[in-house]
Amino acid sequence: MDGLQRLAMISLHTSPLDQPGTGDAGGMNVYVIELAKRLARRGVEVDIFTRATSSALDQVVAACDGVSVRHIHAGPFEGLTKHELPAQLCVFAREVLRTEAAHPVGHYDVVHSHYWLSGQVGALARDRWGVPLVHSMHTMAKVKNDALAEGDTPEPVARVIGEEQVVEAADMLIASTDLEAKQLIELYDADPARVEVVPPGVDLDVFRPAPKGEARAALGLPADADVLLFAGRIQPLKAPDVLLRAVAALLEREPGRRARTVVPIVGGPSGSGLDKPQALADLASQLGLDDVVRFVPPVSQDELARWYAAATLVAVPSYNESFGLVAVEAEATGTPVLAAAVGGLTTAVRDGHSGLLVEGHRTGDWADALQRVLGDDELRARLEAGAREQAQLFSWDATAEATLRVYEQARSSVLATL
Repeated sequence: MDGLQRLAMISLHTSPLDQPGTGDAGGMNVYVIELAKRLARRGVEVDIFTRATSSALDQVVAACDGVSVRHIHAGPFEGLTKHELPAQLCVFAREVLRTEAAHPVGHYDVVHSHYWLSGQVGALARDRWGVPLVHSMHTMAKVKNDALAEGDTPEPVARVIGEEQVVEAADMLIASTDLEAKQLIELYDADPARVEVVPPGVDLDVFRPAPKGEARAALGLPADADVLLFAGRIQPLKAPDVLLRAVAALLEREPGRRARTVVPIVGGPSGSGLDKPQALADLASQLGLDDVVRFVPPVSQDELARWYAAATLVAVPSYNESFGLVAVEAEATGTPVLAAAVGGLTTAVRDGHSGLLVEGHRTGDWADALQRVLGDDELRARLEAGAREQAQLFSWDATAEATLRVYEQARSSVLATL
């Protein structure tokens, strides 16, 4: 079998060129572009198909050598939510097929789709092109609906059905953790032989330890502050309110901490959080935290690394995470993580070594965990060292190598059926 030369990646609902931290852009965006870059370095040409959200976008953008982002016109450029995108699947799929039709037969060797919407298009492309479909779920409706934040909106039945169809259609499924693989098998009846675990990576050149004092000076933070950072999309699923409530409880217990406490919230509204974009700021006011909370718009990867390095700890209180890229990025800078003991966070964070895992989302439990880390210099130093060590387990190069093996496995299984 000839080596893999060209890959079609499909990321329909969010572009890898978008700024992570707002809208629908998050860890998946980072995953797609970082994986594509590493595959390109190994000689694989990657075309990433995504839906155009502006008329000003070029039809094809070279993200780097060997990686092209192709903007597909499907529906109005702005104003469509993820729940409205299924109506545009046919148009998007048609344009993807048309792009391939302009090349000789066999132009792409594999299709790798990300998220269920892309999987629907990927299944059609796979059948038309006669190549294997590899799919990454990233998040799953059944898992999210089992762990909804209070007041959050359940994922619709149409998504559940769509995910089931993609799982059945895919030649191989990539899970980020053993837990996600188990969920695919138990909740979606995936064939265990078609599920492979490939952990995501972290860019260890960008996210690396830096002097805390220098990072704080660059960001205008006090050198002696307790910096309790949340980074990510502001929506109920990510639960930044859990951190705010815990901080309020901590300051009620220890009023003397207030003068040196800073809580940066780095990110923008997303998902159901778009319905009430001021809700978190309103909550901060209600809790009497206006003097300690700072809202920071989404920032570049380099700037985000500086925020992580400046933090005393990073909180990831999500109700569900398929992996938890924020946690590993923070760990790579040597900053401990306080995370909910859910989903992939139990893999990303080693409890008592690189951070602390908190069962549930009760305010008192989170305040206890904050108090434990902030009040014990020896523990904090141990977690900082463990965080750096933990992050070394995850690299995009290792992710790319393992993903290539999955692609070859998928190609072999398809050839065996011919």
